[in-house]
Amino acid sequence: MSIQDLPLINACLNGLATVFLILGFVFIKQGKKIAHRNCMISAFVTSAVFLTCYLIYHFNTEVVTRFVDPAWFRPIYLIILLTHVVLAIVILPLIFMTLSRALKARYELHKKIAKWTWPLWMYVSITGVVIYLLLYQIFPQQKGQKTPSGTSPAIEEKAN
Repeated sequence: MSIQDLPLINACLNGLATVFLILGFVFIKQGKKIAHRNCMISAFVTSAVFLTCYLIYHFNTEVVTRFVDPAWFRPIYLIILLTHVVLAIVILPLIFMTLSRALKARYELHKKIAKWTWPLWMYVSITGVVIYLLLYQIFPQQKGQKTPSGTSPAIEEKAN
């Protein structure tokens, strides 16, 4: 395994977190509190492992993958990416608050925040997989490819 394998691993971790989130939702609706707790803690741990792998990848590689082709899809990709990144930042404190309230058995407060945390966390997990699929599988991007501005990705990165 190399550092270049981490994007696939990250997508798999996001997918696994999504499965745990869905199962946790189903279990709480069925009144299966222990199963719900186990799934949500598993989603938390899976997401924490994802974040660790994500940071390792980005601190250890100089490669910046830019979505260039097809140009017609780039605005759609950038909207998905922007909402994913913004909500990934927003969701962190919400996850900690939701988990903390559950661990302290403050279930009414837990439920109030969980109704916001769960859909945002789902969105971030799902779009993490979608971004991977778009960049690496559906529209694989070429290294050293020119961006729409006509500059190389490295030059565009320095401009940003």
